[in-house]
Amino acid sequence: MDDIRLVAGLGNPGEEYRRTRHNVGFDALDLLADGLKVEMDREKFGASFGQINIGSKKLILLKPMLFMNNSGQSVSAVCNFYKIAPGDVLVLTDDLALEPGTLRIRSGGSAGGHNGLADIVEKLGTDQFGRLRIGIGSKGEFAGRDYVLSRPDKAERELIDKAIMEATKAAMTWLTEGIAVAMNRFNKKITPSENGEGKESLKDKN
Repeated sequence: MDDIRLVAGLGNPGEEYRRTRHNVGFDALDLLADGLKVEMDREKFGASFGQINIGSKKLILLKPMLFMNNSGQSVSAVCNFYKIAPGDVLVLTDDLALEPGTLRIRSGGSAGGHNGLADIVEKLGTDQFGRLRIGIGSKGEFAGRDYVLSRPDKAERELIDKAIMEATKAAMTWLTEGIAVAMNRFNKKITPSENGEGKESLKDKN
């Protein structure tokens, strides 16, 4: 049987949500797919997806298209179809509690108020799956729906784009070396001067 892993990027479909804070999971998944030359042209499970073999592993890349709050429906459908254990799933998502430019990888835990993660927990029946959270910051009392569905300013976008680039490297490390190594290597904050090519490599392409 194939050793199958799933990386899912969370976001909302549609032009109006493109490059918003809440769609950084989509952005990271798109960049990962581009780097691996995976065509995300298959439509099934309420999602866009593609796959590639890397060594002995089959990697499935998934973008749920049922809107953020229903992300778990697509993730669980793929896991059920391919018999993927929750521990072999990594979810790329935004996080209000982290400053822009910050990455946090965990092997499990609560949804932390994130509706997309909460739906995945509910549909999988467990919180024991990997999640890679990309910081989008918050504006205190303004950190609600309008904030996450808005686009960051230029300075924040630069930090977020660099973090997205690091997130793709972290996802590959998770795949090839395991989540413990990825946590040790990538749980950090990106500074404005770090990884200077980041913004240029993440143009408004999607």
